[in-house]
Amino acid sequence: MLLCTKIRIEVSDQDAATLEFMQGKCRGLYNWLVMQQRDGARWNLYEAKKTLRESKQYDPELRQVYGKLLQEVYFRLDKAMKAFFTRVKAGKTPGFPRVRPRHCFFTLCYPAMYLTVEHGTIELPTGGKGKNKRYPNIIAKLTEEPPMAFKEVAISRDARGHYYASFVSEHPEEPCEDNGVIAFDLGIKTLATGINEQGRIYTIGGFKGARWYNRQLDHIRSKRDKCTKKSRRYKHLSTVHKRVSEKKRQKQRDSLHKASHLISHKLVESTVVVGDLSQRQMVMKEHQQKNKRLNRMVYNDWGLFMFLEMLTYKCQLYGKELHMIDERDTSKMCSQCHELKPMPLWKRTYCCVECGLVMDRDENSAINILTRFLARRGPHTDSSETCGVLQKDQNSGEVMETSCPTLVQQRRL
Repeated sequence: MLLCTKIRIEVSDQDAATLEFMQGKCRGLYNWLVMQQRDGARWNLYEAKKTLRESKQYDPELRQVYGKLLQEVYFRLDKAMKAFFTRVKAGKTPGFPRVRPRHCFFTLCYPAMYLTVEHGTIELPTGGKGKNKRYPNIIAKLTEEPPMAFKEVAISRDARGHYYASFVSEHPEEPCEDNGVIAFDLGIKTLATGINEQGRIYTIGGFKGARWYNRQLDHIRSKRDKCTKKSRRYKHLSTVHKRVSEKKRQKQRDSLHKASHLISHKLVESTVVVGDLSQRQMVMKEHQQKNKRLNRMVYNDWGLFMFLEMLTYKCQLYGKELHMIDERDTSKMCSQCHELKPMPLWKRTYCCVECGLVMDRDENSAINILTRFLARRGPHTDSSETCGVLQKDQNSGEVMETSCPTLVQQRRL
């Protein structure tokens, strides 16, 4: 499978100015093509690439940008347009491709065959030839050892002004034995709550410092709003705001990497099951009418989409199976007697009136997710002893459901 290795690079002031120049021209070309599509132009990749010569005549500075970078702009917009058409065809929210803002670095993608990596440095070519070559090739120093065989290198920049080179390379997948199933319920108070077939419960917490960083960002924004726009202090506070935001994102990303690595590599179970119910489905009008503070509870800084993306490729890397199943009504259903009851989001403990089960809401949902997965999976080893599954009686032919004595943990008040 393809993996990306991100390495920080050190460049001189002249090379940094060259990178800024090339990314600005690529961003301008991308935004010009997006605005053409907004005005009603019909998108065709090959017809759009033919207009590059006219663009260079209109803006001669495009000749100083490496040609492969300009061609990559067309391919990136083509992917965005295909994704837009796919969403329109599926009836989802279209989300037309947006223009790239000036303060964001437009990533520069170099093919590996045009790069030279030796003695801890990487040489990035620029545009122009001979006397017309205004900017020399960029010589960047790598802070780490790059992978041996890579296919592409993407140059990016963070909020602090540091530059990075992302090497895309092929990594072999590790084989994994069949060691059982574990199901996770993505929650609000905790990042994920899981349970395996033996009844062991795992509680994985997310990044806890989001509230502190949010207060700091609000304080910086309030001070910046009192300043004159584009003044010296306004620019200073904007820089501080970017630096604090970047630090918050790095800490959040680090916690998600650790959580996904724990599930995909450290746990012995070879099959991971996660529910696919989104937070948008949680916020319903009937809940909002009952609890006016519901929106505040639903909001969290876990980064569930990023967590699932990390979990997907890491499970594939370590040879584990990842399944996404529908978890509708798993929080409302009792894991012992399967009785349904309304469960608003502010209720964190499930109390069943029929059987007297008292359990944490996320743990109860994780048990139901595991039961639902094993029930649809078909024949399973020791399924009658490990979880509630659907079984067919040979005499009567009726389908009966067996309960799960090992998973259900009753907590009576």
